[in-house]
Amino acid sequence: MTELPSATPGRNIWIRAGALLDGTCSEPLKDVHVVYNGAAFVFVGTGGRTPPRDLLRAGQDSPDFAAPDCTMLPGLIEAHAHLFLEGGELNPEKRSAYIEQSPAELLSGALERLPKLVRLGIAGVRDAGDKDGVGLALSRLYAGADRPLMPYVESPGAAIYHRGRYGSFMGDPIENYASPRDCVEARVKSGSDRIKLIPTGIINFKKAQVTSEPQMTTEEIAQLVAAAKSFGRQTFAHSSGDTGIDRVIDGGVDSVEHGFFVRDDQLARMRDRRTAWVPTFAPVREQIDHADVMGWDPEVVANLKGILDRHAASLVKAHQMGVLIVAGSDAGSVGVAHGLGLLREMELMEGAGLPAIAVVNAATGVGSDRFAYREKLGRVEAGYLCRFILTRHSPAETVSNLRRPRWVVFDGNAFEEGEVGEEKGL
Repeated sequence: MTELPSATPGRNIWIRAGALLDGTCSEPLKDVHVVYNGAAFVFVGTGGRTPPRDLLRAGQDSPDFAAPDCTMLPGLIEAHAHLFLEGGELNPEKRSAYIEQSPAELLSGALERLPKLVRLGIAGVRDAGDKDGVGLALSRLYAGADRPLMPYVESPGAAIYHRGRYGSFMGDPIENYASPRDCVEARVKSGSDRIKLIPTGIINFKKAQVTSEPQMTTEEIAQLVAAAKSFGRQTFAHSSGDTGIDRVIDGGVDSVEHGFFVRDDQLARMRDRRTAWVPTFAPVREQIDHADVMGWDPEVVANLKGILDRHAASLVKAHQMGVLIVAGSDAGSVGVAHGLGLLREMELMEGAGLPAIAVVNAATGVGSDRFAYREKLGRVEAGYLCRFILTRHSPAETVSNLRRPRWVVFDGNAFEEGEVGEEKGL
């Protein structure tokens, strides 16, 4: 691979690429000229439109890097990950020991993963919560003046749940506060970038359904959402089972996370309310792929496959209806490694029937637009952060091409990356 130059202070880089997936387009844009510096894109021209002279060096009449056989796309955004957890580990004893570590030890492990995420082409991570402040510490680190090589990170801090119900390993119960508003205000004061709710339980794989009643009422969810809005925060909700999904939609959350057993009429309401959906196929797929380690018999494996088949049908329906679909892998869950899990999630979304370019958009521009991140991520557009992937293997053909050799440019710095395998451990 030819060396791709890095931007330096005072020197813009001009690239010509054969195609661009800008984060929102439905077809690749052809014959693209892009100029960027160490901070942001300053010019994006399609259809052969070249940059103005004032963005180039004196006398420059050709690109710094010509790649007519390459496709450019924005750096990816992982929209649902638990950065405090090490996802690749399958051994239950080791996972239990890991989660019993001190907050400082959990933070140390998370810090080691961050530069690896950058080299995989991940520009940002929406952390999905932890009770030990790991995600909040990473969010503060990113906002600091001396941050290391790391993607954008934001975090809700501790998720909100009811004492005695699902969520204790990553949350702080609402019963610790006098009112829903007090609970949200405490999160905001701790530095939460958005508010994470846990209104439902998890899937009972042996019965192939969510067997527990939702732990929050529609009114309670609405109160938490209203409080979050009053503090300028979006909300996202762990929700599976159609009864719980009804409540989170009616309660006004900004996104449904997981959403297993969602009905078509609920998808229509999500579309009309611009409620995003982060479907997280990867954790359930891991249960199938490692059924022997998990201890699942053939009946449970059949249940798991049925759940994913129904989820895939809902994903295709949601795409056809115009629901805002965002890619998030639930990295940190059993078997779902950070970074690699997002690539796997994208492959599963494509395998479920979503067009490859729609999957790329789900991991870039759709989430960027709907979730209003503090940083301008997920698009190749003037003014957005200069974080992108350049590859001779078009992800518009299949997102598995993101595992092929490619260049990753992060804040103007170029990294040449080789093949990405299935190895675990991030």
